[in-house]
Amino acid sequence: MILYFDASAIVKRYVAEPGSEEVQALLAKAEVVGTGIVSRVEVAATLAQAVRMRALSQKEAAVALDYFSAEWIRFNRLQPTEQVVAQASTLAWEQGLRGYDAVHLACALFWKEMLGKSVCMVTYDRQLWEASRRAGLEVFPGERP
Repeated sequence: MILYFDASAIVKRYVAEPGSEEVQALLAKAEVVGTGIVSRVEVAATLAQAVRMRALSQKEAAVALDYFSAEWIRFNRLQPTEQVVAQASTLAWEQGLRGYDAVHLACALFWKEMLGKSVCMVTYDRQLWEASRRAGLEVFPGERP
């Protein structure tokens, strides 16, 4: 199973929250796991926001960020090219996606094309989940988050 993780799914590996157990089980079965390089900043920003919102302590967020940073090299990191960014622009307009979500979808579609195999988009973002399904990717979780 080839999995593309967006930041909403990656965070669940490092912070205990609803969906974390599902993500851990999915990762254990994965053949290959990839993400766009934009996930690095998105995860850090999400953890910083969790501290601001007092959902995590500064120490908890720092530990999660350190763990994520140590594992970053294990992800297949997709770097958006001009062609991928152009497709993301189209997807953002046509699907009403936020910028980085459109980049994630364009990266996953590019990866699918490059590999010539099915890619499953792992996301807990409703808009990205729906857009990914419409674009022909498998999606996880199986039902709309």
